[in-house]
Amino acid sequence: MELVEKELLTTIQNPMLPLTFQVRSRRQETKDTFTLEIEPVESGVEFKFLPGQFNMVYVFGVGEVPISISSDPNRWNRIAHTIRMVGVVTKAMGKLKKGDLLGIRGPFGSSWPIDRCSECDIVIVAGGIGLAPLRPAIYHILSNREKYNRVVLLYGARTPDDILYKNEIEKWRSRFDFEVYVTVDRGTTGWKGNVGVVTTLIPRAPFNPENTVAFVCGPEIMMRFTSLELLKRGVKEHNIFLSMERNMKCGIGLCGHCQFGPAFICKDGPVFSYSQIKDLIFKREI
Repeated sequence: MELVEKELLTTIQNPMLPLTFQVRSRRQETKDTFTLEIEPVESGVEFKFLPGQFNMVYVFGVGEVPISISSDPNRWNRIAHTIRMVGVVTKAMGKLKKGDLLGIRGPFGSSWPIDRCSECDIVIVAGGIGLAPLRPAIYHILSNREKYNRVVLLYGARTPDDILYKNEIEKWRSRFDFEVYVTVDRGTTGWKGNVGVVTTLIPRAPFNPENTVAFVCGPEIMMRFTSLELLKRGVKEHNIFLSMERNMKCGIGLCGHCQFGPAFICKDGPVFSYSQIKDLIFKREI
């Protein structure tokens, strides 16, 4: 399998040795999802990362989990992680407050190929918390807006209460150079937007499929059907990129827990092109 070309950025020589970070702020996004903004305790540390990469985040005395970086890649001294409380470690993270400490290893993995998308239409398709790994790419694209043609965000959430970054989405919507479409699986009283899964937005989304690069992140079933809809619109296989964030434990391909066919998601991914993994993504046993 031909792997995505990538530049790996690491802040420390020993990738198994965590740096100590301090919680700068905590913001509740939804009922079960929150964002931690953290900064290094040691002065002078510049934590460089590429959009799409992840960190191994360690809660002292509890454990470690992989979490995508969701902050602006141009702000090296402050890193943000948007986290859903689904297990012991992430629930412990949910109890952290300003001033508490975390261990950070990384950044690891491949990135969204934003530098290869100049003069292309870009379609960003996110499902649920899948918007978080795409957020750094959005920041980069909007900071370099003149390099790209039409930029479209299609975002789907379970309900209006599950929409991430609501204030930020409204700011993005107010821009004339960024087209944002939001849908929910189930509407509630007062919701006047689209109702339906995010794939229903693709047939009518305004982009030129012949010159489009798509970034997709969300539940795997959503990414599978999104890929098929994009292909149906005429987007080329090698121009569809997916973030396969699952089963990662060590971050460096040592434990083998995230093996995905011949690749390791933590070091060969998490970002893959559809053409790389099309024979694997529909196999449940992999």
